[in-house]
Amino acid sequence: MTFKKLAGLAGFGCAATYIFGFAYLFAVLVPSGFEPAASSGAETLASIRAAGPAVQLWYIVIYIVNAVLLGVLVTGLADHLTPSAPVLARWSQVSGTIWATLVLGAGMIMNVGLSRIFTMTPDDPTAAQMWLVIDLIENGLGGGNEITGSIWALSIAAAALAGGAMSRTFAGFSLLIGLSGLATIVGGPMAEIAGTIYGLGFIAWFIWTGIVLLRDARSSQ
Repeated sequence: MTFKKLAGLAGFGCAATYIFGFAYLFAVLVPSGFEPAASSGAETLASIRAAGPAVQLWYIVIYIVNAVLLGVLVTGLADHLTPSAPVLARWSQVSGTIWATLVLGAGMIMNVGLSRIFTMTPDDPTAAQMWLVIDLIENGLGGGNEITGSIWALSIAAAALAGGAMSRTFAGFSLLIGLSGLATIVGGPMAEIAGTIYGLGFIAWFIWTGIVLLRDARSSQ
């Protein structure tokens, strides 16, 4: 198996982690009592205890598994873009690697943090405070805004437009995802809409990228 084919499969894998994240949250975690947007740290912590290890599995998949697959995709996609736009391809690899690293870091922090919280008694007054710290760091690295993923999408759009290795339609879609992600910085209702476009759009984007890389890998054989 060539690395480009592996990268194409990683694209499908990244999409699968996003789909899993949405489906598992609403089909399993929320019915079990998990409330990620609870009004206080104590309420969120209580909902985490209610859901138990299922919450930890969710974070492992959406962060750690996603980050590993993302690293493979970033490398393969940069290699695909290099012949036609070498400088922009290197930029895309750097920005994508930064994103994958931050996502992995967020997952590791959350995994260790949850393991620690599960060992604390429910009446421990420091547990809620610890959760707020963990949640703040995790959000800053991986989910509070979408800056790093947006920069990667924009770098792919620039490389695709400059070199022509991928279609203009794909480049335009990458541009849309990048701009919608950057719009999450401002907050408010528009940020929620932009975040939805960003998250759901990236599912289609990952699949599209996987198809392109797999087709190119087959044609190169």
